[in-house]
Amino acid sequence: MNAIVPQPDSPVIDPALLDETHDPRARSWVESANRAECEFPIQNLPFAVFRRADSAEDFRGGVAIGDQIVDLAALDKLGAFEAQAARGIHAGAGASLNSLMQLGLPVWSAVRHALFAGLREGSSLQARLRKCLVEQSDAQFTVPAHIGDYTDFYTSIHHATAVG
Repeated sequence: MNAIVPQPDSPVIDPALLDETHDPRARSWVESANRAECEFPIQNLPFAVFRRADSAEDFRGGVAIGDQIVDLAALDKLGAFEAQAARGIHAGAGASLNSLMQLGLPVWSAVRHALFAGLREGSSLQARLRKCLVEQSDAQFTVPAHIGDYTDFYTSIHHATAVG
């Protein structure tokens, strides 16, 4: 039996925490998300706060997929999702991700599963979600969360020795 041996500075991921949204065989209808060199395939849906570059639009939450961003404010208006996913998308549609972060793991998970299902190849939501896409190259990004207070501290012996 092979054991997972943690290496310094590399996290150990508990396989029990992974689910179908991490399936390496999953493909998206957003073609750029299927390219080998893509940083944001369907298995990696990171959040950001953006607006169209050179615009006076409000900043709002979004999720990267391929070379696109799913505009959460536009997605919220569509009403394509229900329950926890809808609640999370609504919370993430604002000018910061603080409201979404406060909702916790069950809501975050519901949003991830809903986006994964909607962006997956063959999704019945493809035509509706396509209207919510903004090209990353057309976006301007900002800090995704409002930081109320911050205190730096040593997190590990590696941090302390790197500083010294």
